Amino acid sequence: MDLFNNSETTNSEKQPLAHRMRPRDLNEFVGQEHIVGESGFLKSLLSKGVIPSLIFWGPPGSGKTTLAVIIAGYIKADFIALSAVSSGVKEIKGVVERASLNLRNNKKTILFVDEIHRFNKSQQDAFLPYVEDGTIILIGATTENPSFEVISALLSRSKVITLKALTDGDIKKIIDAAVTDKERGFGGKKIKISEDAYILISRICNGDARVALNIIEMIDALKASDEYEISINDIKQVMERKTFLYDKSGEEHYNLISALHKSLRDSDPDAALYWMTRMLDSGEDALYIARRMVRFASEDIGNADPGALRMALSAKEAFDFLGHPEGELALAQACLYLACAPKSNAAYTAFGAAQNDVRNYRDEPVPLHIRNAPTKLMKDLGYGEGYKYAHNYEGNFVEQEHMPDKLKGHVYYKPTDNGVEAKIKERLENWRKNRGQNQQ
Repeated sequence: MDLFNNSETTNSEKQPLAHRMRPRDLNEFVGQEHIVGESGFLKSLLSKGVIPSLIFWGPPGSGKTTLAVIIAGYIKADFIALSAVSSGVKEIKGVVERASLNLRNNKKTILFVDEIHRFNKSQQDAFLPYVEDGTIILIGATTENPSFEVISALLSRSKVITLKALTDGDIKKIIDAAVTDKERGFGGKKIKISEDAYILISRICNGDARVALNIIEMIDALKASDEYEISINDIKQVMERKTFLYDKSGEEHYNLISALHKSLRDSDPDAALYWMTRMLDSGEDALYIARRMVRFASEDIGNADPGALRMALSAKEAFDFLGHPEGELALAQACLYLACAPKSNAAYTAFGAAQNDVRNYRDEPVPLHIRNAPTKLMKDLGYGEGYKYAHNYEGNFVEQEHMPDKLKGHVYYKPTDNGVEAKIKERLENWRKNRGQNQQ
């Protein structure tokens, strides 16, 4: 279950560079100054030697596992690592037995759970008694928002620490350490890196130290030399595309679709196109994006531009027909159209208001005069009596009530002054005035 040990093979060249260069203490740790700096929360805790259960929340390669190992070293605790992907109840019981034995010998136990969000509720519940009685100090690592992925009972007994993606400067420091460290890195070689190469690696790795070090290691394998310069072409040769921080079922998925929707709503075509393109390049289902744009066309544009819904549906059909990558252009066209279209949420709010009445009033009877009367009995009961056929009247307009008695005067649709809806508003105001309707 241990991810790390102190054997000589740990620093062997057989281990990946990212593993060999893992910081051994806070002096070697790069980034996260808000946590490990002189005034940081973690630095203060370590100085006191008192560590509560922790949840490290941050993007890949930001140092979650490394910090857990460093903490264990500072407080001289037994470090046990589990992966939520491959561990179950059996492994958890084994951890508890080992931790209980440690406790009897006055030794602390840190249980590190990588990807703790992948443990289900019952598995997370299994930790609670042992966190509460101090048998284990739990350190969970997650790339997902713990508010949604970690049970509230466990959250209330843990301190959530948010880690940030490493900056370009952080990545440069980590790379420099790798190419100058003679014991664990490539310090025995003469390696030069141009400033442009640093920038490109930083862009590709997206703040993930492991990816940055993997790039350096792959280039070194290709060079097979003790003296060389890392160029942009070398980097492109080993990395076809940058690593996107994206999980189609995780928080970043919802963050990006929210950014797209709000950019469309706020009529910012450039931002909308950026977020949509980022989702597509990250592997998002293009039809999911198309569905969201169809929804947007009704929710945020509506009758201000009835063509918006047709455009969104046409883009979906075009993508169905063309597929990747040709069909993506149709999605881009629709995205720009929706962003630039006049906006109205009147249809959305009208539907919501109607739903509210339907759900909060009993099923009111349809007024007799607008009921269909296909039989003599129905006619004798007054069905359809007094109904006015609109086409027989000037302007195809009639003054008659269509709502149930208890809902007379309820107004749902309130058109805006935007786009086509301005004309609809003018007509509707005249009709409602003639019917004597007062907007509620």
